[in-house]
Amino acid sequence: MRIWHTSDWHVGRTFHGHATLEPLEGVLREMAETVRALEVDVVVVAGDVYDSSTPSADAIGVFNRSLRRLREAGPQVVLTAGNHDSPTRLGSMSDFVSASGVHVITRPEQVTVPVTLHDDHGPVHVYGIPFLEPARLRHVWEADPMRTQAHAVDEAMRLVRADLAERGGRSVVLAHTFVAGAEGESCESERAIVDSPTVGGVDRVPVTGFDGVTYAALGHIHGRSVLAEHVRYSGAPLHLSFSEEAKPRGGWLVDLDADGLADVTWVDLGVPRPLVTLTGTLQELLEAPEHGAHTAAWVRARLTDPLRQRDAMRRLQSRFPHCAQLDYVALAAPVGGDRAYRELVHGKSDLEVVDTFLGRVRGTGLDTDEREIVDDVLAHSGAELP
Repeated sequence: MRIWHTSDWHVGRTFHGHATLEPLEGVLREMAETVRALEVDVVVVAGDVYDSSTPSADAIGVFNRSLRRLREAGPQVVLTAGNHDSPTRLGSMSDFVSASGVHVITRPEQVTVPVTLHDDHGPVHVYGIPFLEPARLRHVWEADPMRTQAHAVDEAMRLVRADLAERGGRSVVLAHTFVAGAEGESCESERAIVDSPTVGGVDRVPVTGFDGVTYAALGHIHGRSVLAEHVRYSGAPLHLSFSEEAKPRGGWLVDLDADGLADVTWVDLGVPRPLVTLTGTLQELLEAPEHGAHTAAWVRARLTDPLRQRDAMRRLQSRFPHCAQLDYVALAAPVGGDRAYRELVHGKSDLEVVDTFLGRVRGTGLDTDEREIVDDVLAHSGAELP
């Protein structure tokens, strides 16, 4: 059996205020063409289908068309809810779309009801573990304790293994959670997955929690990651933040044989608009010939000018129309540090007050030319500064 592992579509997401529906639909269209060419049997989507629990009509349209293209390409589709999704809204379609080969798993009660598919070697049971909120599970499962994501996923996997022991055969688990070892692949675009009490502030599920299954298709981390041969994140199909610019986009092609996991291969998908971070002074970014190759990219500009530049974003966008983020990385520290401004100017002359003020707001005081101008203004004003 051949499986395509994807996750974190985040349909409806914006990128620094820019809509992403059109480029995402293009990538998902390419995904459908790819799974058709590779003769994929089942596509698994491990959560965060939408970016919001209340998706717009346009987002729903993109999602529905993308599902239809995947089914027309041949494979069955199994998807679960992530922490961005509304289990109720996403799950409302499950009863009737399953007849068309799209299987939606959004409730913890469905954990032990796999989608069972068959190939020449027998059954493959596809289990879905949607995003689990421990506080809402205490009346569903009797496990104790039930305070963290780790506790919830551990109980879900215990139930999966018990069910699998009775059914027999190979198994695939979809889970939307944060697994220990994926920290290095975490991105700025991910929302904290839980608010429950955790050790060190981060609620991680151990990799060993997925022992006993043939393959674990994970979602939540937006960069691909291999935590064990059979435990992987696919990442999002579209770049969602500049922290992901070096991370490839695509999906895992998972092959199962009679003995279990036969092979896992990464397959790239196209990037509609590449991301690039450019560092230098404003003048360098505007004039350096080598930056001409990035005029069509999403650009994050990291300016090294010691002072803020006038109309910097507008000027950058005259060369880089898709410049979306501007950071200053070399601004001097405010003069006086954390000392109160009143303390800094106490007993100083008017010229010294101006010098201190500029040092406070821009990191450097008056230069020689500025000092002469201010000194001249003060000399002719005939007024004292308050």
